[in-house]
Amino acid sequence: MTDLVIIGAGPAGFSAAIYAVRAGLSVRLLENSLFGGQIINTPDVDNYPGLPGISGAEFAMKLYEHAAKLGVEPETAAVSKAELSGDIKNIFTEKEIIPCRSVIIATGASHRKLGCPGEEEFTGKGVSYCATCDGAFFKGKTVAVNGGGNTALEDALFLSNMCEKVYIIHRREGFRADNANLKAAKARENIEFVLNRTVAQIKGGEKVESVLLSSTTGEPDLELAVDGLFVAIGFHPNTELFEGQLELEGGYIKAGENCRTSIPGVFAAGDVRTKEVRQLITAAADGAVAGVEAGKYLA
Repeated sequence: MTDLVIIGAGPAGFSAAIYAVRAGLSVRLLENSLFGGQIINTPDVDNYPGLPGISGAEFAMKLYEHAAKLGVEPETAAVSKAELSGDIKNIFTEKEIIPCRSVIIATGASHRKLGCPGEEEFTGKGVSYCATCDGAFFKGKTVAVNGGGNTALEDALFLSNMCEKVYIIHRREGFRADNANLKAAKARENIEFVLNRTVAQIKGGEKVESVLLSSTTGEPDLELAVDGLFVAIGFHPNTELFEGQLELEGGYIKAGENCRTSIPGVFAAGDVRTKEVRQLITAAADGAVAGVEAGKYLA
């Protein structure tokens, strides 16, 4: 029987796998999408000690290679159900049921959507949640980025290198983004800020042609002609599978610094758990802690 199943192969999941296998545990690492998690969409990682300037894709590949070197080959498998209570846990995928003695949940978080008319209709037809993935399709065109955090500002800066015009749409005047990103965006001649506005509707024919913006200060609606809209308004935790089993807080799995959840033998690591700071390095740190704690639990 497998000692440990890790659900999610982002920085937290890979880190957990590395620490767990080095502790002598048998490990299976499952991922339903791309190995590496959100980091693969980051063009330059400048805040991970020792690896300045590395791309997110390169960082993800290093994680993969490190785990593989230790004998952990990530598996592409979508988990459809998890039975977490009891000494033996059961993880259900489309192909098999995996019994195991412990579980680390490192499912991360997904892009939060606007929920406005036209969003679903035009997703993939001008609406995108990944500037680094889709930016090249808009070379020489006019686009908008919706959001006020670092991701939104970084997306706008990235897109400004290839697009003729980039609008940054934000619901208020203040930004959550770092001052360095804000200063850089304000210095770009082809970036224009559209503040105190929210996206009310996305319009177009076969593709996006414009966005209708509502005012948060009582001004008349504004319609911007754009070829694309990049949504960067944050994430929501991928915890639907565990509702009703694990204790959640605001949708996140409730777990302390030891990554232990409300069920013995089940751990949560990375962006999926309750925590103050969600960064690449804290996800990797969580994975290390969870891997060590799983070893202690099984000892």
